[in-house]
Amino acid sequence: GMSISTFLAEYWQQKPLLVRQAFPNFDPIITPDELAGLACETDKSRIVLEKGGKTAWEVRHGPFTERSFTRLPKTHWTLLVNDTEQLIPELSRIIQPFRFIPDWRIDDLMISFAVDGGSVGPHIDQYDVFLIQGYGKRHWKISDQIMEEPALIPDIDLCILETFSAQHDWVL
Repeated sequence: GMSISTFLAEYWQQKPLLVRQAFPNFDPIITPDELAGLACETDKSRIVLEKGGKTAWEVRHGPFTERSFTRLPKTHWTLLVNDTEQLIPELSRIIQPFRFIPDWRIDDLMISFAVDGGSVGPHIDQYDVFLIQGYGKRHWKISDQIMEEPALIPDIDLCILETFSAQHDWVL
């Protein structure tokens, strides 16, 4: 029920906003198995293994094979696929409600799937993010603190914060 002008004036690029049931009866369109299938077809996919890889926070880049998924541990990994709206045009409808944001600010529709314990770790996004929770449950921890020069865990594939303090903590 919030107007676009209120959202832009009071929240956009200022502070996080949680809107429960923003899309009642949300249909994610794509299942986790279909997302894994997409990850086998595109180099715009990656798997993040917090544990169970060669190193902590190992990143593997697609395209993947079915065998890639059978060799994953049972817990602590996440699959991410970028540009999904280009791979499946029907997914563009997920972006439509956000078309009040100028096109040059919208990069792509990334879809992720995480098993128990799966995460991409505490990190800083260098862009604006709208998160829509589809299937399952996810524990989200968000900070709105500005970090000028954050300390990162050394010698890993990702820019993961060494320390993180959440101001917002939600299970969705």
